[in-house]
Amino acid sequence: MKKHKLGLLSRLLLGIVCGMLLGSLGDLLHMQDNPAFVGMVRLFATFTTLFSTFLNFIIPLLIISFVSIGLADLGKKANRLFGITLLLAYGSTVISGLLAYCTGKAILPNLISEITDSATDSAAFETLFTIEAEPVCGVMTALILAFLLGLGIANSKSTTLLGCIRDLQDIITLALNKIIIPLIPFYIAGLFCKIAAEGELLSTIQVFIKLFILILVCQWIYIALQHLTASLICRDNKFKGIKNLAPAYFTALGTQSSASTIPVNLDCTKKNGVRNYIADFVIPLCATIHLAGDTICLVLGSMGILLANGITPTLSMFIPFILMLGITMVAAPGVPGGGVMAALGLISSMLGFTEPMQQLIISLHFSQDSFGTACNISGDQAIAYIVDHVDRRVERK
Repeated sequence: MKKHKLGLLSRLLLGIVCGMLLGSLGDLLHMQDNPAFVGMVRLFATFTTLFSTFLNFIIPLLIISFVSIGLADLGKKANRLFGITLLLAYGSTVISGLLAYCTGKAILPNLISEITDSATDSAAFETLFTIEAEPVCGVMTALILAFLLGLGIANSKSTTLLGCIRDLQDIITLALNKIIIPLIPFYIAGLFCKIAAEGELLSTIQVFIKLFILILVCQWIYIALQHLTASLICRDNKFKGIKNLAPAYFTALGTQSSASTIPVNLDCTKKNGVRNYIADFVIPLCATIHLAGDTICLVLGSMGILLANGITPTLSMFIPFILMLGITMVAAPGVPGGGVMAALGLISSMLGFTEPMQQLIISLHFSQDSFGTACNISGDQAIAYIVDHVDRRVERK
């Protein structure tokens, strides 16, 4: 009999629930000072700290390998429509971030309250031990090196260096798929266990749910805006193709990977009248570079977490962050949750996120990653409409 494995989203939700229940045992059974309960929470706290250390170590390596390979592959494309597609995809990603910021600025201050310190002594749940593992380089150093390597490989045609970096990318991808992704539910369980034990569960969950709903609504609205834009540019009602988009949308919900959704999205795009060679070029490319759904989540999520920690998000903080997101997350969509993994360095270095704040944004992103991926691929089809329209006009001249 075939065993059915739980999907990542189901395991994440199970991890959240189990973490909350275990951390709440102290209040429910009056065990706050019980050595067994304190030891359990400290064990979870130790695991989350060690996991965070490993994440921080691997982030620069992920940026160097993923971004450099992404830029090298993009630089080799000579198609005359490449520039248009790249501009549309990056522009859409940046616009989604700016709209998310404006939405968050208007709504979040009235929606998110600062989480006050709990009465429980958090020092009682400190880690059993820590391990220092400094990253091989800083995030900005990794980004600059990735740009240098990626653009250099694209222009020098260096196959030896490309092969070495691609091997590094394979190793990082293996680490993500075999270590990080399987352990994420336990990591999130440990986070919520400690939050519940410290008496901050209710306020944290309220923030979490409000952000989740707001992000989801903004992603749906942005899908509609993209198709409205395509309709206006193409002078044709592109909303009628939404019914053909449904299989790709639900495939993205299940796989949480834009790359894995490419075959289905290709079929849906062609059914909506985009010519085959345009779809075959635009959809795979946008699966790598168009990340509007992830950007909406990361911008709104970061703003909400900052407000919950008593920090006011400003435009000067978020414009550089949004501009860098569209570049840093290149090639990350092949891995579930790859967007937040690639962006984590920017979140900590540019927004000043502490380790607990990083844990919350990781939890939030992974819990809604399937919807973010579905938003990404829905926008890919809108971009394909526009590129096809532009190509038809060029051909008529």
